[in-house]
Amino acid sequence: MLNNGELDKVFKALSDTTRRAMVERLVRGPVSVSQLAEPFAMSLPAVHQHLAVLEDAGIVTSHKIGRVRTVQLTTDALTGAGEWMGRQRLPAERRLDRLGTYLATTKGP
Repeated sequence: MLNNGELDKVFKALSDTTRRAMVERLVRGPVSVSQLAEPFAMSLPAVHQHLAVLEDAGIVTSHKIGRVRTVQLTTDALTGAGEWMGRQRLPAERRLDRLGTYLATTKGP
């Protein structure tokens, strides 16, 4: 389970459209930084900055072999954030269910 600071990093990292698009691409498997950068109209240093945010949040890891840096998705941070969202959803759904039951059993004016 992620602590609050870790959750903050994950949600901050995913608050950016470009970084979410990078995560969506990495779902299909590891790629080199240059391959990951292809669809984006930005410099390679800008791509590296986005990747640094994702890596700091624990969403991706990278390793370098020779001159090629490969990036891959890690599941721990995303799983932890998903579990947190799931825990928030359940109480809200219960309240909505109770409201639905109440409305179904009360008569209108």
